Amino acid sequence: MYPQQIIDALRHVRYPGNGKDLIESGILEDDIRISGLAVSFSLIFDKDNDPFIKSVMKAAEVAVQTYVDSNAAVTIHPKFRKPQMTETLPRPYRDAKHIIAIHSGKGGVGKSTVAANLAVALANRGYKVGLLDADIHGPSIPKMFHTEDCRPVSVEVNGRDLIEPIEQYGVKMLSIGFFVDPANAVVWRGGLASNAIKQLIDDANWGELDYFLIDLPPGTSDIHLTLVSALQLTGAIVVTTPQDVALVDARKGIDLFQNEKINVPVLGIVENMSWFTPAELPDYKYYIFGRDGGKKLAEELHIPLLGQVPLVQSVREAGDNGKPIALQNGHPAAQIFDQIAAQL
Repeated sequence: MYPQQIIDALRHVRYPGNGKDLIESGILEDDIRISGLAVSFSLIFDKDNDPFIKSVMKAAEVAVQTYVDSNAAVTIHPKFRKPQMTETLPRPYRDAKHIIAIHSGKGGVGKSTVAANLAVALANRGYKVGLLDADIHGPSIPKMFHTEDCRPVSVEVNGRDLIEPIEQYGVKMLSIGFFVDPANAVVWRGGLASNAIKQLIDDANWGELDYFLIDLPPGTSDIHLTLVSALQLTGAIVVTTPQDVALVDARKGIDLFQNEKINVPVLGIVENMSWFTPAELPDYKYYIFGRDGGKKLAEELHIPLLGQVPLVQSVREAGDNGKPIALQNGHPAAQIFDQIAAQL
């Protein structure tokens, strides 16, 4: 065996992250060693939590044995260009006291409404609050804060050019919605979407925060895994309606965070649209989506129920008008969100 044979064999192995072969990707280190039937070399990955490390190393071993010598004893050493993001995050992220993901198993249950009002409720209590809209394909935070026309600017901080978050109602915000035409769909693959979120984390001037809330996309995706690996989350809040269909997906979301490989505490459940109360009959409760489904799920899984939010027209109108209901001191719904903030 000689080195060029090894190089030619590794041209048959593609790196899934970019679709190019290992030589074209620059993944093969220039340290091939051959002694009889023993061959060793290194593969360089960008970071040590790359999900393709094991599969690429195995494929490289098989390629050498297939295209060079079936009896070859192959030893591959992984190397890394940079450590995990958790070790390279800017100082403000290590200074954020609490980083909390707000999640729903399915869309349409009011996750962003809860995130927006919880952020305002915490700010009303005097906390320094940041809110990241990580729902790449359906960003709604700019609309709910009446900031659709805002465009973040770049500022220099300690020699770095950082994105300055938009601040409204005492909450610092960033969303992909600030950077794209709201009339156009964001058609991005998982890798591109995850990189965009990482940039909003790494390259933003958040400053010191008491609470950094992350409005996640519904379901489970690359973005969820990216954020879990990039940030040391304090915990997660799961939003659901009392409906059985929503509860099935909420249970999956809880399982995502409690999975032993992720192991993020679920701080509580918020049951949204718990009942309908017409404005002219404030004492009436109509349980349109079922009764106490989120409460029962919380009891079953021994997770705190942070609060039950009724389905009332004023909450929807406030969100559509860009002024979250939590701003209206004394409003019954505002009081509920304040109680959720207190529970949190």
